[in-house]
Amino acid sequence: MALQINDENAKELIASGKPVVIDFWAEWCGPCRAIAPSVDELAEEYDGKVIIGKYNVDEGDDISVEYSIRSIPTLLFFKDGKLVDKHVGSASKADLEAKVKALL
Repeated sequence: MALQINDENAKELIASGKPVVIDFWAEWCGPCRAIAPSVDELAEEYDGKVIIGKYNVDEGDDISVEYSIRSIPTLLFFKDGKLVDKHVGSASKADLEAKVKALL
């Protein structure tokens, strides 16, 4: 299961130096719900190697504003505290996993 990310813990997680993936989503978003199982599976498969979490845009907005999130789902990929990749829209698990592997 993906970690719940919010305005309180996002900056700390990004600054940890570990690879981080943040899925910006909302309950009402169909494409967000479609990729959710893949995000959760990757979170389990890469547990301990990559922090993979979900940020509900309806429950906070500091991080979504900071990174100019205009569409959901959007996934941001961080390495060594820096944004290195971004994916907007739906994606296959294989596509997302390739981006996660690139962080390692």
